[in-house]
Amino acid sequence: MAKTKELSKDTRNKIVDLHQVGKTESAIGKQLGLKKSTVGAIIRKWKTYKTTDNLPRSGAPRKISPRGVKMITRTVSKNPRTTRGDLVNDLQRAGTKVTKPTISNTLRRQGLKSCSARRVPLLKPVHVQARLKFAREHLDDPDEDWENVIWSDETKIELFGKNSTRRVWRTKNAELHPKNTIPTVKHGGGNIMLWGCFSAKGPGRLIRVKERMNGAMYREILSENLLPSARALKMKRGWVFQHDNDPKHTARATKEWLRKKHFKVLEWPSQSPDLNPIENLWRELKVRVAQRQPQNITALEEICMEEWAKIPATVCENLVKTENV
Repeated sequence: MAKTKELSKDTRNKIVDLHQVGKTESAIGKQLGLKKSTVGAIIRKWKTYKTTDNLPRSGAPRKISPRGVKMITRTVSKNPRTTRGDLVNDLQRAGTKVTKPTISNTLRRQGLKSCSARRVPLLKPVHVQARLKFAREHLDDPDEDWENVIWSDETKIELFGKNSTRRVWRTKNAELHPKNTIPTVKHGGGNIMLWGCFSAKGPGRLIRVKERMNGAMYREILSENLLPSARALKMKRGWVFQHDNDPKHTARATKEWLRKKHFKVLEWPSQSPDLNPIENLWRELKVRVAQRQPQNITALEEICMEEWAKIPATVCENLVKTENV
């Protein structure tokens, strides 16, 4: 038997309106081009439930009782790392046999979804207090203050590594076509270390760090790149420099160098890379580089520099605003 087309909500409401002004079911059917039985069914539903909306369908009975739902919801709320297998076993001991998909569907109806756990810095109580102090001190800072900060950091970009993971559209048996593959070599193919900085006005300088960085090398990088970046970005008088609490950054010699150069440094809480908007800019850069699929370290460095320079100032501005809302 062919499935009949469901009436629109407007048509159902119109049937009720015509019924209320005294029209018969036959007259309504003729006027709207509907069967008398269809019109009658809509009117009876309206009289019984005071609505023309579709009513909830009963369907198959739930396999997990309300008590069981409360039990598994309480379990995952207390311990979010509980597996579906654990919950299946818990219910089985309580006399209810279900599958893992049933567990997923039940928890989803409770607003709970299985997701990959985010990787975040390990925070000790002292770190939590420092972050809280930082937040309170800067809670009322105007946007103009954050726009006058130069954010900096180092990052590693891999060749043929995790940063190159992509999805492709392909036909069956075409998985080995060069267009549908990503070249890989043992140990990831190498990587490069970068130092960079940016502000709300756009990206500053980006350089490759070719040797293991120590305090002296870090001060040399700042000496050659920080002030030129500030000038290129046309930072306002009194601009502030941000870097994290890496030992190279907080070494006595580095602090003294910054003091002698009269650079104002933003006090930064330890274990807080997630507070630095440059982390999102690194992610932006890595996505852009991966899309170009560099084949060797030289190309990787060149593409990094090219893509960094092409990042629009609006992206930088939005990252600073978003991070400090």
